[in-house]
Amino acid sequence: MIRPIFLLLAMLSAGSLQAATAPQPDAGSVLWVRDGAVTAAARAVLAELGHADARGLRAADYAAVSLQQRADALSVPRSDAAALIAFDRDLSQSLARFITHLQRGRVRPQDAGYALAVAREAADPLPALRALAASSDVARTLDALEPHYRHYALLKQGLAQYRALAMLPVFTELPPLPRRSVKPGEAYAGADALRRELVTLGDLPASDAAHSQGPQLDDLLVAALSRFQLRHGLGPDGVLGASTWRALVTPMAARARQIELAMERVRWLPPPTGGPFIFVNIPQFRLFAFRGPDDGEQAMTRMNVIVGRTFSLHNTPVFMADLRYVVFRPYWDVPASIMRKEVLPLLRKNLAKGEKEGFELVRGQSNSSPVVPLDEAGLDALERGELRVRQRSGKANALGYVKFMLPNDYNVYLHSTPAQRLFGQAQRTFSHGCVRVEDPVALARFVFEGDGGWSPERITQAMQAEGPPERIDLRAPIRVVMFYATAVAAEDGRVLFFQDVYRHDLRLEKLLVR
Repeated sequence: MIRPIFLLLAMLSAGSLQAATAPQPDAGSVLWVRDGAVTAAARAVLAELGHADARGLRAADYAAVSLQQRADALSVPRSDAAALIAFDRDLSQSLARFITHLQRGRVRPQDAGYALAVAREAADPLPALRALAASSDVARTLDALEPHYRHYALLKQGLAQYRALAMLPVFTELPPLPRRSVKPGEAYAGADALRRELVTLGDLPASDAAHSQGPQLDDLLVAALSRFQLRHGLGPDGVLGASTWRALVTPMAARARQIELAMERVRWLPPPTGGPFIFVNIPQFRLFAFRGPDDGEQAMTRMNVIVGRTFSLHNTPVFMADLRYVVFRPYWDVPASIMRKEVLPLLRKNLAKGEKEGFELVRGQSNSSPVVPLDEAGLDALERGELRVRQRSGKANALGYVKFMLPNDYNVYLHSTPAQRLFGQAQRTFSHGCVRVEDPVALARFVFEGDGGWSPERITQAMQAEGPPERIDLRAPIRVVMFYATAVAAEDGRVLFFQDVYRHDLRLEKLLVR
């Protein structure tokens, strides 16, 4: 059965309704006009379309200005039913597009190179349109249509904050650095301007600013600068170097745009479920493990991670998969590309070093396949593709003592690492694409909560025991999301910004302006 509203619209588009002879629109067939006038709900909806930027969207995409002008023209009582019905139709079409963008984003994640297999078939907009037409609080009804992620709502608050900052007189202009960097205690010609900016951004309390004067980077100013650096993914050393200076002079409008891009990506995610799930934000180099969508930050398991290098072939991909099993004391089965480019040249150069680091040649694909001698003849067979190379379990193993397996097309997984010193770096793009976790014991505790729970002692024992790799299958899979957002809103009101290490923001920007 064709709904009356769409039947009327079809008749109108076919030219069956003429302005001179058309009847008054039936109250059951239209949503936004009553008794020959535009409804209060329609005006509230138009106001929301006109302020679409508050939700990270663009009013121009929904003909907000022209629809408002038409509504104003229709405010005078008239008998032109065709104009009223045309307005009703066009407002419904624009609003349906707006709702779709709020719920699923303006572009497809696949177009941005993301393997987020989220159902994106067009939903019937009529229930949402009717709910809005009947709503006494249109803004709140629209809020309910947006992604139900706590940090999405925080991003929207952050967007309002940074839009307001962008309206202030420019406060991000600082003198260039006199040399490579200005260290704590040294003088900087822009010290007063730096204080004003840090006060405006909330990194320097006004009470501290009152006691921080002069051209030197004194203790109070250094502490504030360190807080700014921490919020922007920089090493919090209090040194005013080139990276920190560039972050300081970035316009607030650009920061607001980062928030908009992050909101767009959140819309690509499936609705939050009961959990648990694991979330890795690649440019933040952080992992967050949730028991449920309502978990606050303090209830999460959080840790630093190392992700893929900035060279495109080694980028950590953006995708979703299910963590299904854990392997203690894993072998590292060296991928073919790494074997050819890195491991084989190493072994050719120094077989003794390769043996010391635990590399061995294997004939066959299983863990129990026979090991063959690590010699020149074996390396020749490896190069011909007759053998494979793996690294034995142990302290030198590139995967550390545990890996968390989420079968996927990229062969990407989570694992521990012996290179703990790299977690001290601010930018942690060092892997071939897999994600190295800083605290594998804490992650294993989270993962095994649904399997009766494992103590840290039991996990450590399983990691360091003698013997071949040990696989533990999970009773229920855990959803893992590899995500990419250069802006994150924290529960304490801070907005964190990170470098666009893979240039994904640039790519999304181009898609959005097409």
